Amino acid sequence: MNFLKNILSTLIGLFLFSLIAVFLVVGIVSSLSESEKYVLEDNSILHLKLNKPVTEQEIDNPLEELGAFGESSSIGLNKLKEAINNASTDDQIKGIYLEVEYFFGGMATLSEVRYELEQFKKSGKFIYAYAEYYTEGAYYLASIADKIYLNPAGQLELNGLNANVTFYKGMFDKFGIEPQIFRVGEYKSAVEPYIRKDLSPENELQLTELLNGLNNTMLSDISASRGIELSVLKEMSTKMTVREAADAMEQKLIDEIVYEDEFLANLNSAAGVDEPQLVSYKNYKNTFSNYKSTTNKIAVIVAEGDIVMGKGDENTVGSDKFAKLIREARKDKSVKAIVIRVNSLGGVFLASDVMWREIELAKKEKPVIASMGDYATSGGYYLAMPCDTIIAQPNTITGSIGIFGMLFNFSELLEDRIGITHDEVATGDYSGMLTVTRSLTDAEKSIFQKSLEKNYDTFIAKAAEGRGMAIDDIQKVASGRVWTGVLAKDNGLVDLLGNYDDAIRIAAEKAGITEDYKVRYYPESKPFFEKLIEDLEGQAKASIVKSEAGELYPYIESLKKIKHLEGAQARFSLEMEIN
Repeated sequence: MNFLKNILSTLIGLFLFSLIAVFLVVGIVSSLSESEKYVLEDNSILHLKLNKPVTEQEIDNPLEELGAFGESSSIGLNKLKEAINNASTDDQIKGIYLEVEYFFGGMATLSEVRYELEQFKKSGKFIYAYAEYYTEGAYYLASIADKIYLNPAGQLELNGLNANVTFYKGMFDKFGIEPQIFRVGEYKSAVEPYIRKDLSPENELQLTELLNGLNNTMLSDISASRGIELSVLKEMSTKMTVREAADAMEQKLIDEIVYEDEFLANLNSAAGVDEPQLVSYKNYKNTFSNYKSTTNKIAVIVAEGDIVMGKGDENTVGSDKFAKLIREARKDKSVKAIVIRVNSLGGVFLASDVMWREIELAKKEKPVIASMGDYATSGGYYLAMPCDTIIAQPNTITGSIGIFGMLFNFSELLEDRIGITHDEVATGDYSGMLTVTRSLTDAEKSIFQKSLEKNYDTFIAKAAEGRGMAIDDIQKVASGRVWTGVLAKDNGLVDLLGNYDDAIRIAAEKAGITEDYKVRYYPESKPFFEKLIEDLEGQAKASIVKSEAGELYPYIESLKKIKHLEGAQARFSLEMEIN
């Protein structure tokens, strides 16, 4: 009875709180919408303060600065690139002030932004970068600037890349959880965190080669921008000889050591005026429009996040929703070409295959181009492989053609730790094979393994067909192994090294609309209030579970994540941080 009272009181409290919050939000947003439109002045400088995640699609929460509800805002990659591109021809913009200490995005995303800044410099306008601290990724981006400034007490990180993999076997042993693993491919490392306490030799090899490839791309670009010999940069990176601002100045990684007020004085001098207006990205993006009146469209369909069955949500790639978007683009006569923008580590194998079919149907009627972002591995690569042309950044992480499955046995946790026991009856020999309350029999394990092997054969065959390669050749670069974009191209897994703009250009060329088209992005972002209500609903559900579970809540959430890994999976390890 107390349980029901607790739930009821929680629901009533959350309802009243949410109702009041919505009224407040409506009032605040209404007042914000009535404010005057930002007016850009002459002699302005575009201030790119990249202190938010850079994502494929922008998340704009107008209440974030007020500490209110809703998810955190992000900077949309293509909106940012559009702003930089427009600034290059905008007579009111004199140059760019690049402020970045931490870059919240992957390596390929970073390269996209860096390339756009490089194009901006061709306009003859300046880019000045200033920070109190540069992380490795931030400095990689800042290295494209005409001048780089650092605070006297600041630091610059240049010590190479590191991959940190989290392992759960020890935790599972303590809790009495048995992960029953099935996989095809010796490099299919996504299961290792659940069955090992360290890296396998195969995984250590591929991660080492992966990091070396990413690091070489980064250092080569810095070398070209700063005029420093690549061998010298590698020595700096390996030995971490640059630690303080003075070290960075001595090694010519930066141009001047100054405080912010001194930097702003230099900025004013570069602009040729006493007090130029600094216009933020948020304000500047609303001062121009790229609208075109043409009826010809290139549909960019974004696949970002985990691949799941069903509709999914804004953070996942739901097979039903994605397949529907592909189908609608195929049937829409105004859509002349489709670009599949992939930024996914993969997910459920069946979901990937459902979407693969729609892409296959679409390319029979119009050009379909794949543009790879930071990741296009396993199930993410599955979406790219049927496309007419696959384009990857040199530092895209892709490949991982392999498959695995997991089924967890919680019997020891339930019986020995909690005191819950189970027994079963069945009408057939295999009626209970999906149970989590006992270990699988050898016969049941054999069924799971054979099913995975069949799925892997399907993966290999479709990859070979999509890439126009022999199955034997695909198998040599498969087995779950990941590659940088450079090595993927060498191995025939991608066609070209390039960026998102190249994908759009090729799509327009293949459709014969190079001079007359507009780009439309899908899925379309939900209105702010719709997302806000969904967030409040999610918070309500979580509060109910948390109030009843107490200290067990974090463990319940962990078990939910583990549950999503059951069944056939085509994904690369999510538990790795590169820094």
